[in-house]
Amino acid sequence: MSYAHTVTVALPYEEAVQRTRELLTEQGFGVLSEINVRSTFEAKLGVESAQTLGDYVILGVCNPVLAQRALTAEPDMGLLLPCNVVVRRGPDATVTVVQAIDPQTMVQLSDSSAIQEVATDADTRLRSALKTLQAEARS
Repeated sequence: MSYAHTVTVALPYEEAVQRTRELLTEQGFGVLSEINVRSTFEAKLGVESAQTLGDYVILGVCNPVLAQRALTAEPDMGLLLPCNVVVRRGPDATVTVVQAIDPQTMVQLSDSSAIQEVATDADTRLRSALKTLQAEARS
């Protein structure tokens, strides 16, 4: 089982990040955290390390309604929240890669039917955002 949903889009990096944020918002997700991996590499490992990586951001996203359902069913599920969405573009790339964690990976750690329902709902929403991003980038 793959643990990520991935789309590749012919959009500039900044535009892909912005549009990903907007589409996630349309699906009820908010961005709780943002890790600019490139700038972290630059600060901690040097400019060369950052340039080798390219542009790379990790968005920690959460849908409050789904999070409430998951945490009510199993408080330990907080260890798996928020869901991560990555937007990245290598230094010589002509496309941008957008990836979202597959929420079904949570189900592998729980026997709860409530967690299955939450994971399915989150999965549908994340896939919809990625599918829309990919379709928009084609037009």
